[in-house]
Amino acid sequence: MQQLSDKLLSWYDENARCLPWRSDPTPYKVWVSEIMLQQTQVETVIPYFQRFMERFPDLASLADAEESEVLQNWEGLGYYSRARNLHKAARLIVNDFNGQIPADIEALKSLPGIGAYTAGAIASIAFNAPEPALDANIRRVTIRLLDLHEPPGSKTDAHLWEFARQLLPSARSGDYSQALMDLGSAVCTPTNPLCQLCPLQSECLAFRRGTQSELPVRKPKAKVPHRLVVAGVITHGNDVLLARRPADGMLGNLWEYPGGSLPEETTDLPGALQVMLEKRFGIYVEVGAQVGAFKHAYTHFRITLHAFACQLSAHEPIILAPGFAWVAIEDLSAYPMGKVARLISRELVS
Repeated sequence: MQQLSDKLLSWYDENARCLPWRSDPTPYKVWVSEIMLQQTQVETVIPYFQRFMERFPDLASLADAEESEVLQNWEGLGYYSRARNLHKAARLIVNDFNGQIPADIEALKSLPGIGAYTAGAIASIAFNAPEPALDANIRRVTIRLLDLHEPPGSKTDAHLWEFARQLLPSARSGDYSQALMDLGSAVCTPTNPLCQLCPLQSECLAFRRGTQSELPVRKPKAKVPHRLVVAGVITHGNDVLLARRPADGMLGNLWEYPGGSLPEETTDLPGALQVMLEKRFGIYVEVGAQVGAFKHAYTHFRITLHAFACQLSAHEPIILAPGFAWVAIEDLSAYPMGKVARLISRELVS
């Protein structure tokens, strides 16, 4: 095992990616980067990380901020529960850990948004603790090293964590974790791995047996469901009506244009939107021209959202319920939104 880690660290010393959180790997920067890197590629994360650090350069500034500002600075990166958990964790660290990100693996896992992998990555990279990490890249490298043909699941995960702990070197555990990440990203890629460039070629059972392109074993892809969605762009003078999503759901606490899902077979979209706004929100409108049709794919489903310009019915005064706000069109950029709502907002501003 020592020979394997020595080879990998030598390769890393010559091939390590230059990343902004590596130039000054403080626990805060490592933590923020690891949260951002959950389910998001490095190239996408880099500009968001840099902007986030400009606004929230340390843990205290993040803890002191309002959640809406954190969400606004996260906008476009997706998976917004990560931002909300990051903000909650910052406040917990200030209150319960004297403002210091804990090095202990169990203490890290007690914080919102930090699971086993993220805790291991933070502990090893930020504190050089002898803890394994197991992100998607490391998982793929390990599966090929073992020539492991088990389907995804808890049994496979237990096997991988056990092996990952056996591989840990006696020193430079943080560099070792990052070396595995970089190897998976640049060499041991999901398709067409560059085995001839791999420093671990002689240790890789999948390479010896010619099975590297078959691994990892994947679950069959399920059909991605589609949802038909409508939204009302309700204007009053220079203001437009926004609705805030529930805090505990998808896109929690982000702002959007009021509406919702319809049965796929619906043909009269303006009529259905008018009825929906009346029944769900008590808002009576006249539905006008279509502002646009917007397609977007989420993790487990995709949508086509049809947005329509709406005017309040003259004879029906509107009493705003909690979670609604009239917003000047020029101020829309100050309200954190998901991608589709932001696209609609840009249509209004242009």
